[in-house]
Parts: sequence; structure tokens; C-alpha cells
Amino acid sequence: MAASRRVEIKFRLQDEEMIDKRRAMAVNKTKLKKQIFDIIQIGDKSNLASRAFDIFIVGVILSNISVMFLQTYDQLEPYYGLLSVIEWVTTGIFCVEYILRIWTADFLYPTCTRGKAIGKFLISYDGVVDLLTIIPVFFLSGFVAFRMLRVIRIFHLFRINSKYDSFNVIKMVLLRKSRQIISSMFIIFILMMASSLCMYSTEHAAQPGVFSNAFSGIWWAVSTVLTVGYGDIYPITLLGKCMAIVIAFMGVLLVAIPTGIISAGFVEQYQNNANEESKVVDVDEIGELLVDDVSKFCGRTILQATEEYGVNIYMVLRDNMSILPTGDLEIQTGDILIVKSKFLEKRRGSSLS
Repeated sequence: MAASRRVEIKFRLQDEEMIDKRRAMAVNKTKLKKQIFDIIQIGDKSNLASRAFDIFIVGVILSNISVMFLQTYDQLEPYYGLLSVIEWVTTGIFCVEYILRIWTADFLYPTCTRGKAIGKFLISYDGVVDLLTIIPVFFLSGFVAFRMLRVIRIFHLFRINSKYDSFNVIKMVLLRKSRQIISSMFIIFILMMASSLCMYSTEHAAQPGVFSNAFSGIWWAVSTVLTVGYGDIYPITLLGKCMAIVIAFMGVLLVAIPTGIISAGFVEQYQNNANEESKVVDVDEIGELLVDDVSKFCGRTILQATEEYGVNIYMVLRDNMSILPTGDLEIQTGDILIVKSKFLEKRRGSSLS
């Protein structure tokens, strides 16, 4: 009985050791997966390895795109073999990245099950771009129509840049102004359709070979409204020329609309960014400044004080009133200025005057 009990205890200990080893392996595997996810996650500025990986992927994408261009030169035919090797190597790197992103998809969508997380990644923008980057090389390279999918690799580069601030500004502007941009583009489209039908009706009898159908009118309308003017199709009748003048002027005015909308969007976005940055202020850099008769601020405007002394004035306290500072507001004796300055941080407790 004692011997059998010792054997049973021994087996239990072995089972517990195996369970502990499996748990440790699972924990280590999870940690490794999390580390890989943190590295391949785009736009993680706090992770040096992630930034280095982003730079490496950008280099791979640029190399792959460069090969696409170089393969179009007949003079480089002796180097086609080397270019093909570079293409296959870079595509292999894309494959590894794609597999790693699928493997770590549960960290990208932590609230979903593993299968659902993988499915969401596969149909996401990043997943589709990654897949279309790989497919043309392995399966569709023999079909001329599908070779155009290789251009999708350029969007692979956009995917990385869109995670950083500079491209985020562009994305935010386009999203915020999307309705206005779509509306203006719809107006331009209506103008082009109307112009094409009018020009076809006017010029078809005089130029049946040039304005043979409505599409010929559309081609002329697009090149005219968008101020391109290829010159391959143009009206020859007096009525057609008069219509072309009116349409050209309308095209200049209408094409300027989406440009103005986008420009205004950029101004608004940068103003919003500046306002958000001004809201986050270090308390150590905030202080009160009493303006007396000998103060350098006395008699100066808010704008002059800001430019000359490098301070940001947030509020002016005067005679039990709180005044929001404007550029032309003159600072008077007895005013208390709520200011922000690095000078205060360096010499806390001293007077700016």
C-alpha cells in the first residue's frame, strides 16, 4: 500500500510539473506574441523597436516599388534577374509581416475571440492591402490585367504613413470635409455631363468623326472643366466656341471650390491642434505677475509683451474684472497678469518685471 501510494504521489508530482511547464510555455508564448505585436504595430512612437521596424518596412516598400519601375526599362534587361530576386525577397518579407499580423490579431482586437479577431483583420484596410500586395506575385503574375494589382504596394506605404501625425492631419481634414467635397464634386460632375451633351448636340453635325457619341463630349468636358485642355478635341462652330468659353469659366470657378474647402479644412485643423496644445499646460510654468509703475510690461500691448518677453498671457485681472487678452489690449499699472513662461520655471518666486 505504501509503495503504491508513493508511486501515485510521484505521478501526481510529475503531472503537476508538466502542467506548470505548459503554463510557463503558454505565458512565454503570450509574452512573445505581445512583444511581436508591439514591434509590428504601426505608429508606436514610444517603442524604439517598433519605430525601427517601421523604417525597415518603409525601406522594403520603397525597394519593391523601385524594382517595379526599373523592370520597365529595356536597357536594364541584363539585370532583370537581380531585380526579380529583390522583388521575391521583399515580397517574402511582406508575407512574413502578413502572417505575424494574423497571428497577433487577438491583441489588435482584444474584445473579440481569436477567430473573430483574425476575420476582422482580414477584411480591414490593412489586411486587404497586405493581401493584395502578395497575391499578384504568387498567383496572378501571368495575367496582364491583374498585374495592375502590383500598384497596390504603393498603398502599403500610405498605410504606414497614415499612422503618423503628418498624414493624420490630411486624413482628418478629408474626413471632416468629406460631405462638402463630395457635394462640390457632384456639382462638377453635373456640369461635365451637361457640357458633354450640349457640345455633342452642337458639334456632332459639323464634326461627326470627332464628336461621334456622348462619350466624346464627356472627354472634352472633363479636359475643359478641369482646365487640362489637351487640344485633341475642340469645337469649330460659332455656337460651340461660345459654349466652350462659358463652360471653361464655370470650370475654373467650380474646380476652385473643393480646393478652397480643403485649404479651409487645413487651417481649421491646425488651429484646433494649436488650441489643444495650449490646453495642456505645465502648472509649474503658470504664475501671477503684478504690473507696477516700474514694470517693463506697463504701457505695452498684449501682443508687444508676448513678442518681446516670450510669455503667454491667458488672463488680465483688473479692478475685480477678468479680461480676456487681445493683441491690442494695453497693460496698465495694477493689472495682475496670468502668464505662462519658461522664465517662471527657471526662476520661480522671482518677478518677471
